[in-house]
Amino acid sequence: MQKKVVKERIESHYPDRKLIPNRVAHITKAEPGQFKGRGECQGRNLCHRGCPYGAYFSSNSSTLPAAFDTGKLTLQSHAVVESIIYDEKLDKAVGVSVIDTNTRETTEYFAPVIFLCASTLASTALLMNSKTPRFSEGLANSSGVLGHYLMDHHGGISGQGILEGYEDRAYSGSRPAMVAIPRFRNVTRQETDFLRGYGVWGGASRVKVNANQIGIGGDLKQNLTKYGPWVMSLGCQAETLPSYDNQVKIDENNRDQWGLPMLKISAEYGENERLMQEDIKDQIEEMLEVAGLKEIKMSSSKPIFGNTVHEMGTARMGKDPKTSVLNAFNQCHDVPNLFVTDSSCMVSSGNVSTSLTYMALTARACNYAVEQLKKEIYSLLVYVTFWFNFFRLVP
Repeated sequence: MQKKVVKERIESHYPDRKLIPNRVAHITKAEPGQFKGRGECQGRNLCHRGCPYGAYFSSNSSTLPAAFDTGKLTLQSHAVVESIIYDEKLDKAVGVSVIDTNTRETTEYFAPVIFLCASTLASTALLMNSKTPRFSEGLANSSGVLGHYLMDHHGGISGQGILEGYEDRAYSGSRPAMVAIPRFRNVTRQETDFLRGYGVWGGASRVKVNANQIGIGGDLKQNLTKYGPWVMSLGCQAETLPSYDNQVKIDENNRDQWGLPMLKISAEYGENERLMQEDIKDQIEEMLEVAGLKEIKMSSSKPIFGNTVHEMGTARMGKDPKTSVLNAFNQCHDVPNLFVTDSSCMVSSGNVSTSLTYMALTARACNYAVEQLKKEIYSLLVYVTFWFNFFRLVP
């Protein structure tokens, strides 16, 4: 009810802003045909643990069991990929070198097509560690941009206020996600002194007056049921522009427990992000006032690169092999049978969480790779058939 009140007040004041439930990959009702083992939300507030009921999407509850059921998936545990094996003569990636974390022994696995989807920093580190005479600065890095254009969303600004009235209302359970105000800056026209924009997220709840009170018995139970006022809060998640200077490099002097070089990260937010932060603070405070909240309190801190943990870039997509690592199908320009389908492929960050985007890109890349393999097999069959018939006809 309280979110609906705030929604009505904000939307009636701003024609370009909508307060909506945030979209999440979450099952509120289990339907026939869904992956086995997945159940609907139990309202237990265990989303952050990975959801033992499988309602909140994760690979463990959804895609991995589905792949395993095909009988074509092999899971290799206690394994760390050391490098990608590149054959100079074939001009292809032919396999991977893997360290057993228990025995420290190295094993090589071979395949006609290789997909990297280890997350931005891990995939890029793997490419950088896979040096060859041809690719002295990292596999598939003839462009020299591997490791550059690192991005992360920025935030660090929030505000809250008290919504008076409705003290006779409480709630039971909670939604799997907050409410959201989708990006409204620079959507149809450039209206600010910074590029791109940001989204606003928030929620409302009643503060429990004695939530931390110590005690036992009936008095404790009674105190725990006493509610304070309704509090509405708003925060942000904002886009970061790609910058060549934001980068990661291999640090040969520092190695992990498996003996692999670690990454040295050098990145900071720029002037565009600073200007955006100022606008975010002003707009959140203004929207809280428009919503009629009282005792508004704003909080802001200097954003720390990496704090949002939405690393993107460093193996960017692009049409030009001179300025990008991957093509439109996440295929390496330099090594066509090597695909990178995690967030390292991103050219811009947007302002929303992008895991579902990576899943879509991976599905598209897999389909493309399969089609390419079919074409190669067909061409090989035509070639073999031609020469077979040729020699059969020759006296």
